[in-house]
Amino acid sequence: MAHGLGKSQQPAFIRQEVLFKKKSHCQEGKGRVILMLMYFDSHAHLTCDTLSDQVAPLLDRAKAARVTDILNICTDKDSLEKGLEWGKNVKRFYNAGATTPHDVAKTGELDFPKFEKAARDGKLVAIGETGLDYHYEHSPKKLQQLFLRRYFKLAKSSALPVVIHCRDAFRDLFAIADEEYREGGAVLHCFTGTLEEAEEVIKRGWLLSFSGIVTFKKSESLREVVRNVPLKSILIETDAPYLAPQSRRGKQNEPSFLVETAEQIAQVKGFSLEEVATATRRNAFELFKIAERALF
Repeated sequence: MAHGLGKSQQPAFIRQEVLFKKKSHCQEGKGRVILMLMYFDSHAHLTCDTLSDQVAPLLDRAKAARVTDILNICTDKDSLEKGLEWGKNVKRFYNAGATTPHDVAKTGELDFPKFEKAARDGKLVAIGETGLDYHYEHSPKKLQQLFLRRYFKLAKSSALPVVIHCRDAFRDLFAIADEEYREGGAVLHCFTGTLEEAEEVIKRGWLLSFSGIVTFKKSESLREVVRNVPLKSILIETDAPYLAPQSRRGKQNEPSFLVETAEQIAQVKGFSLEEVATATRRNAFELFKIAERALF
């Protein structure tokens, strides 16, 4: 069906396959060129209620788009159980777990032992998403801070990095991290902060993950952040099923849409798409301590 679309209307992964073919005529070794264009979706909620019955086709479409690695974010008992089951049966499907700051008042105490056990049993590659959200404040600030401290301590004792959610709360986040988590690795997921906040993140040795928001027409200030931070400090994510990129706005997001975010970052920073794909994938492997493996 896509063959009847104009170039600008084709899905990103189909446009990318055309690019693969063009490159293969210019360089020796088709396989080498194609294999270098692989992506790591560093944040997707594939086992949340919205997507949990669609995981198989979502993974098929991700593979077609060269999204070879996915970090599934588990935020409650059900998504954790489903994520661990998929992780047993699907290569390159990884899990992180924690109660979000939105939900700690509801399920934080109940679910913490489950995430703690999964971390201690070596079934997670990261703790999160945890953090602070003062924009909505669905849970009291003090309770959010309490659970952030608990998850920082769990990450330290389990030797795992942290996936952090932060909105309108960077001052408190940095203060708590400087008390509880001075040496550990972390990524600020779906980063939408200022350049100054980004610099504070990088100063702590953490990474910044950019979602489809960076492709939105009104996100010039965020693109300016991307322009000014080093590629070695960047991950890319979908945050599926949320935040579909500009060409898919209003639709349910999924890992196969990640390429559009990578394209935007490449354009903003003046790098090739191959450089962005390779660097962000390598950055994810290093943060989550995953051995880099060949695709086939």
